[in-house]
Amino acid sequence: MAKAQKRGADKTKMQVVEIPAMRTETILVAVVGDSPLISNQWSEKAKREMRDKQQGKAKKGRSPKNPNECYEASLYKHPEGGYGFPAIAFKAAAVRAAKAVGMAMTDARGAFHINCDLVKIKGKPRMREDMVRNATGVADIRYRAEFPTWSTTFPVQYDTAVISAEQLINLFNRAGFAPGVGDWRCEKNGDKGRFHVKLGK
Repeated sequence: MAKAQKRGADKTKMQVVEIPAMRTETILVAVVGDSPLISNQWSEKAKREMRDKQQGKAKKGRSPKNPNECYEASLYKHPEGGYGFPAIAFKAAAVRAAKAVGMAMTDARGAFHINCDLVKIKGKPRMREDMVRNATGVADIRYRAEFPTWSTTFPVQYDTAVISAEQLINLFNRAGFAPGVGDWRCEKNGDKGRFHVKLGK
């Protein structure tokens, strides 16, 4: 155990502060979807248009919408093949769930990490068509990918002095109940992206 010293309020006495060695462990968390997962990655076209706008480039005329291109662009391609989904979405959901049970979000963010960028989604996507309104209130049709049934497994490294494996499982179960992940999740006035932790084999 490491020790550090700090000067007391009267600046004459030294107080010894003991700092225990950090201990982390890693568990695999397997989750199963309870409602469809909607994927909505930023397309290269949307990124390009945003960069052009920020750089003051002349705006080009709007090209016809291609449903298949919109659908394909909304999917996250996993480097190992198949499809993925941002791991940070699952962490963010768990952090929001931690707040609901009284744990400070800043403490929750530092208590655990998901050790990958994209989790691999098991499931077959399909195209969905939705009527939406953009920021200006104009009606639009969006084409996105949806996984009707899905599951995934991801590694979670956690600080054992802050949270236990059992508490982590409970936290991810709460995260799956609300707020969920993906578009139209519970915290976004929807019911999509809900999940639960699968225990055992």
